[in-house]
Amino acid sequence: MAEHGINPTKLLRLGFFLPLLAVSCATGLGAQQGEHRFDEVRSFGAIADVVPSWNPLPASGGREEAGIAYLAGRTASPRLEFHAVRIDLADPSLRVLVSGGEDSLSMKVSTFVRENGLLVGINALPFEPSSGREGEERNNIGIIISERSLISLPHRDFDALVFFEDGRARIMAQREIASVRDVVHAAGGFRRILQDGEPVARVRGLEPKHPRSATGISPDGRFLYLLVIDGRRSASVGATEEETALLMKALGSGEALNLDGGGSSSLALRLADGRVRVMNTPVHSGIPGRERPVAGSLGIGRSGYAVR
Repeated sequence: MAEHGINPTKLLRLGFFLPLLAVSCATGLGAQQGEHRFDEVRSFGAIADVVPSWNPLPASGGREEAGIAYLAGRTASPRLEFHAVRIDLADPSLRVLVSGGEDSLSMKVSTFVRENGLLVGINALPFEPSSGREGEERNNIGIIISERSLISLPHRDFDALVFFEDGRARIMAQREIASVRDVVHAAGGFRRILQDGEPVARVRGLEPKHPRSATGISPDGRFLYLLVIDGRRSASVGATEEETALLMKALGSGEALNLDGGGSSSLALRLADGRVRVMNTPVHSGIPGRERPVAGSLGIGRSGYAVR
């Protein structure tokens, strides 16, 4: 994408992926960023107290991945653990990849990241049915566009993260995406939760708390944010949509979209040694740490990066 430097990559249909392999997870990150470990968890009293202190993603050879930064945090009230990534869309070496078609094969976010040589991945739009097995057929509920090709149809009631030909990235109603003429990529989700820096009226006072995945864009359009909030554990009870919106605002978003959540919420990073780690604690079928295969994911990679 010209203005923000995202270089689009063709959608890799799951049928053309390499055979699925077990995901390797690091036992410890071990990377140092100044006085802080890369994976140090920052503690805050409340969501309003969150002031992000971003750590660059470590790369091989003691380097840092330019344009990508990570934050792990917890709040005491409400009791939440969260993981966030900030992506600089002005970095010309970064590329977007979206997976998932109308009849996708289920795949874990960590597998999606590892098999495609990506640096970051998060689950995206809702789907059906769900199970703990990879390689099964799934139906996306909402839109997927990859390299100007409409892969999965829009849902009239849901919104999407859209990357345009002129370099803009924004969140908009799926029903308003009339054609793919100016759209390079789009990843559907549920509904917008943050607009003009404030939670939308719809989410105020809503009570259900769940694990959450969300994506957002800074007011100036430069930064893309990815967020996962853990839930269904005593250490992290899950968030409402309003709490998710407020956390996205604290991280720097001006607008934000609620993605598929619950047991689907997963955020995966590629570490300096090339291995992929799921940074949060997903809970599929009531089992903490069990990652659910999903139908569609959003990923960020670097042009020219070789799959290891």
